[in-house]
Amino acid sequence: MARITVKVQPRASRSEPAGRLGDAWKLRLAAPPVDGKANQECLRLLAELAGVPRAAVRILRGETARTKIVEIDGIEQAELERRLS
Repeated sequence: MARITVKVQPRASRSEPAGRLGDAWKLRLAAPPVDGKANQECLRLLAELAGVPRAAVRILRGETARTKIVEIDGIEQAELERRLS
């Protein structure tokens, strides 16, 4: 299981990881921050990058904030950070 901090940027031109920002990973998300769409896109993108089912990814803290703590089952911390790089 891996746990990471992400800082999201909604309404980007496309969804993609954008490197490190301090101790967090920055994610650009194509979805707007309305009705939970950005959260869903964040979870979808992380599941795709980690190679795990969408159900294995959940937001632990920061549901309504740009900075979130996300937990991903089925992948080790080091492997996830390698894939995000």
